[in-house]
Amino acid sequence: MSFLLRQLIKPGLQRILLQSPVASRHVASANPEQKIQVSESCLKRLREICIDGSFLRITVEGGGCSGFQYKFDLDSKMNEDDLQFGEEKAKVVIDTVSLEYCTGSTVDYHSELIRAGFRMVANPLAEQGCSCGSSFSVKM
Repeated sequence: MSFLLRQLIKPGLQRILLQSPVASRHVASANPEQKIQVSESCLKRLREICIDGSFLRITVEGGGCSGFQYKFDLDSKMNEDDLQFGEEKAKVVIDTVSLEYCTGSTVDYHSELIRAGFRMVANPLAEQGCSCGSSFSVKM
């Protein structure tokens, strides 16, 4: 399923990525055209919870109420297609396919009275999303 989605979306995403350069001051290693930003609140929370060498893994999957959904996990195993953002003790890792759907976004940690968690904000490739912020559709 993700292969088919990638083939359908890829030409449009390449056009969008080539037209909008993105800068991030918290990049460990990535293609210059494909970056995500990591907020200070996200870095702070990762420093608190990733004391065992783990990192935050972001994956974009098909599903959710808008077509695609963000998945956040703590992980400790790097894959060969992973890119790292953040800093040594507060890493955010995303695979290259997932990065195609959220280049230019910011990873944030948000805390309220009733919930707290990681979230993606300001995704320039998202056209619309659900009210909880965990799913989105891609601009064509």
